[in-house]
Amino acid sequence: MKKIAVAIIHGIGRQDKDFASGMIGMLKKNFAKKIGNLVTDPSSQLIFQPIQWSEVLENREEELYEKIVLNHKLDYQKLRHFLIHYMGDVIAYQPVESAKHNYERVHEKIAENLRELANNAGGNAPLCVISHSLGSVITSNYFYDLQYKENDGTVDGSQFSPLENGDTITLFYTLGTTLPLWSLRYFNFDQPIKIPSPKLKEFYPGLNGEWINFYDKDDILGYPLRPINDIYKNAVTEDRQVNVGNILTSWNPLCHMSYFRDKDVIEGIADGLVRTWRHINKPN
Repeated sequence: MKKIAVAIIHGIGRQDKDFASGMIGMLKKNFAKKIGNLVTDPSSQLIFQPIQWSEVLENREEELYEKIVLNHKLDYQKLRHFLIHYMGDVIAYQPVESAKHNYERVHEKIAENLRELANNAGGNAPLCVISHSLGSVITSNYFYDLQYKENDGTVDGSQFSPLENGDTITLFYTLGTTLPLWSLRYFNFDQPIKIPSPKLKEFYPGLNGEWINFYDKDDILGYPLRPINDIYKNAVTEDRQVNVGNILTSWNPLCHMSYFRDKDVIEGIADGLVRTWRHINKPN
């Protein structure tokens, strides 16, 4: 049986290494239910790789908090801690004119994890990427660089597999994305990444991909993508409105942190995974 590689990329703020464990458990359960008895262990058909990129920035953000906030005994310390780690991620990720800036460091972390994922799932495995908040901007930038910039298919002298090179990206799910805000940086924001990869047909003829963007109307950091312009309207399969969060958060901006465990989000992603799995494993 051919398996699907699934990368999960978190959004802004500090994240522990288990940030995706709840989502992974829910996806495995939903996927198994939809696959039924077609395979003995359905959950083994999905190979997950949570990508924790925030560790690249955390130490400097924490150092800044201690030097500026704690040492000077500023007010609202918890709120300042929150802002430094959340807004700090956005600011620190910006490209700058210097060698080895954070933009590159974060992308190197993505590349390291995709290499591990390729080793575990297979270098030609269809790739599904699930990204949240700023993580969707990072993902878009990462695959944009692969698709639009000159790339010889190697890194540090090592050959990229098709998965690492972005050639097998099939499914892209953005959750509470801030990408429309980043469009303000450009006069023409007219080159979205291509989902699926134009090269996917070389590996899986007839396999259709999808880019579904989940957003909650109460989430002030999550936005629809298709209204950006006609090019994004054609690139994004669907903007899907959901109501994420619990009784305390579903009606306010705090819902931004609740996409990973929302049943409607899980259901939508699982549907794409099942369709992809059926296609790559159908009898010849």
